[in-house]
Amino acid sequence: MARTSGEAVGALFGAPLRAANLGLDLFADALEEQGVPTARVDWRPPAIELETRGARLFHDPATDTANREAVGRLTAARPVLVDVRPAREALPDMDERTFLHAGPPIDWSSASGPLRGALIGAMLYEGLADSPETAETRLARGDIRLEPCHHHQAVGPMAGVVSPSMPVFVVEDASGGGRAHCTFNEGLGKVLRYGAYGPDVLTRLRWIERVLAPLLRATIRARATSDAIDLRALTAQAIQMGDECHNRNKAGTLLFTREILPALVECGAPFSDVAAALRYIGGNDHFFLNLAMASAKAMADSAHDVPGSTLVTAMARNGTDFGVRVSGLGGTWFTAPAEAIEGLYFAGYGPDDANPDIGDSAITETVGLGGFALAAAPAIVQFIGGKPEDAVQATLEMYEITAAEHPLFRIPGLDFRGTPVGIDVRKVVRTGVRPVIDTGIAHREPGIGQIGAGIAHPPMACFTEALRAASANHAVPS
Repeated sequence: MARTSGEAVGALFGAPLRAANLGLDLFADALEEQGVPTARVDWRPPAIELETRGARLFHDPATDTANREAVGRLTAARPVLVDVRPAREALPDMDERTFLHAGPPIDWSSASGPLRGALIGAMLYEGLADSPETAETRLARGDIRLEPCHHHQAVGPMAGVVSPSMPVFVVEDASGGGRAHCTFNEGLGKVLRYGAYGPDVLTRLRWIERVLAPLLRATIRARATSDAIDLRALTAQAIQMGDECHNRNKAGTLLFTREILPALVECGAPFSDVAAALRYIGGNDHFFLNLAMASAKAMADSAHDVPGSTLVTAMARNGTDFGVRVSGLGGTWFTAPAEAIEGLYFAGYGPDDANPDIGDSAITETVGLGGFALAAAPAIVQFIGGKPEDAVQATLEMYEITAAEHPLFRIPGLDFRGTPVGIDVRKVVRTGVRPVIDTGIAHREPGIGQIGAGIAHPPMACFTEALRAASANHAVPS
């Protein structure tokens, strides 16, 4: 991750931008050598050329007003944890032959290795196949309907596969919004979300369904009747304790455990089950990730469908394509091929083994967490690579492309400045700065699992196409 400024510019924005900025620097140097006063600015050419009508969108007051409305809804949303239910009961339009996945829509023929592995594992878990080969055959002939999690009020980490029997957290926006859902976190390594489907993976999933989920259901329902767990408040605390709530969730997991502990030990379940549940949660530093994702989904959805808004309300990857959705552009996905992840690899693996970027977990960045809050979590660089100053710089750069600072998610190291929130498609295109996402790395072959972690960026084409659509659909005064 650590680079010189020139290398960073090249990696983030490409050779044409590097050449443009280099030319300006040389011109400034020449003027200064002649004693001419100069003022250096961080100028970048827009990523696309728009016709006059579209260019006006950059400074349109109506768009600014719409974006203030959207980001205001996002930051006012108050996600609380209210239940645990099987996916078939909790998710709209979920039936026994529907499997959900991360990212924009995709079919089996285009699915990446880790997504295929997770789908195979889900078939075995649900008893719809007795072998990986049978599972592949059934999936290839279309016996299972594949749908994005985002189309069913859900998000899923990495491959993001949700099958009917899997328990999901139910998160409700207490400010009057909708609901969002996410499965339980399995931990790191060989897990379903990274495309592994061995016997140990299936045994863990069934224990989650049969032991852990009923315990947490009883605990969460007991809390919800009097004082539902406020996930926004936990997230705000976790940030001030060194988490960014995507790849670092140590504090969030600890805070969540503290919240459920009294009700858990009083729920009347066998002590052995309670002890096993606490060992599992306590030994899984990423347990809070899935709760943070469902919470972020509820926040982002509250900002969707604001007419004229150019704010991003979803960023998601299926391992083949990267897609974004924009508040004022309905359910349209703007997609481009997912890119490689730059990061640290486990021993024995390298870039040639890695799948392109995958997962719905970039919903955290969409609401000002994850890569946008890296300055709050300098220790994250031990997991994704780089230096602490790189983490701070990443957050500072995100202020350039966002509409606001979050009033509750505050970063101690930046004098308690709010995290950058509300990704504005216009600003991404105008500056050439792409959102930064810290994420895990999956092996490109099904059945292997996680092989590292690092930093990813959305393809610029997602934002340029979204901006073109916005300029075509939005009435800009002449």
